[in-house]
Amino acid sequence: RIAMPSWVIDRYGSNEVLRFTREMMFPIIHFPNEVIIKVHAASLNPIDLSMRSGYGATALNMKRDPLKLKTGETEFPLTLGRDVSGVVMECGLGVSYFKPGDEVWAAIPPWKQGTLSEFVVASGNEVSFKPKCLSHTEAAALPYVGLTAWSALNQVGGLNQSNCSGKRILILGASGGVGTFAVQLMKAWDAHVTAVCSHDASTLVKKLGADDVIDYKSGNLEEQLKTLPLFDFILDNVGGSTEKWALDLLKKWSGATYVTLVTPFLINMDKLGVADGMLQTGVTVGSKTLKHLLKGVHYRWAFFMPSGPNLDEIAELVDSGKIQPVIDEVFSFSEVPEAFLKLEGGHARGKTVINVISRQ
Repeated sequence: RIAMPSWVIDRYGSNEVLRFTREMMFPIIHFPNEVIIKVHAASLNPIDLSMRSGYGATALNMKRDPLKLKTGETEFPLTLGRDVSGVVMECGLGVSYFKPGDEVWAAIPPWKQGTLSEFVVASGNEVSFKPKCLSHTEAAALPYVGLTAWSALNQVGGLNQSNCSGKRILILGASGGVGTFAVQLMKAWDAHVTAVCSHDASTLVKKLGADDVIDYKSGNLEEQLKTLPLFDFILDNVGGSTEKWALDLLKKWSGATYVTLVTPFLINMDKLGVADGMLQTGVTVGSKTLKHLLKGVHYRWAFFMPSGPNLDEIAELVDSGKIQPVIDEVFSFSEVPEAFLKLEGGHARGKTVINVISRQ
């Protein structure tokens, strides 16, 4: 086989750039540690909307071709979609953990071809065995948001199972994909969780275990949060003006940390080019870190990191019943444009999932 069905874009733009084709080139194993996965289900994340519009293209293209070897070639046709749950079809010679027929899940980094396709290629170290208790449809909802939350809370924030007990955690934007995962992870690690979301999502967020749920639409959010005891950790999925006041809610001089997932890293590179963009980003994060350190709190940025080993840990939490996928709506493979429109409408309660194979 040399071709497969896939949803691609040939240029950046709004939803009309999405195109279904049966002629997408079949993925090839280029490195000994790669596997080809037959995609059973995928899901959409805000990054797919951003990438469809061309956000971050400068940085991603540099990552795709750092030495500018492919002169004249562009990134198109580009397949979006980061999450995959499916079955291993073929393994590179260096892959020892997986064999054809294994049920796996993964989050594919944004500089690689995505998962809205019949098959996708991934590095073995990005892949993990799918949780046994989930269907492919359910499993596809978790890898990207799970690893993003894991990166923010564990890798960057330093939180883990042994140091969370009794800590006060504030999660801003608690009803989206990353937020619903973060609430469950923090409760699994025995923290006290205050979740901020809109009123119509509060039942869901309470069900996931949040101790306090604050409706950001009912009055001034800053004032509401100031009436509560101070926090040990804040995860910000919202960004914008939040950053101006959120750090005042942290306990001073106690190692308390604010981690935001909303960073100007890719936009700086789009606007200023690679070198100046990286410089500007470094200056911004450096000055903000220093400013807040002098006030007795830690300021950090976090990003999605692909990682099979971290997915192994997440799979254990899922199989032990501590974390469950939160799915807003499931679409068929023919309905990918509708799924994008759904995501674009905002106010998601969990994830938008796409069944690439109709039988799950």
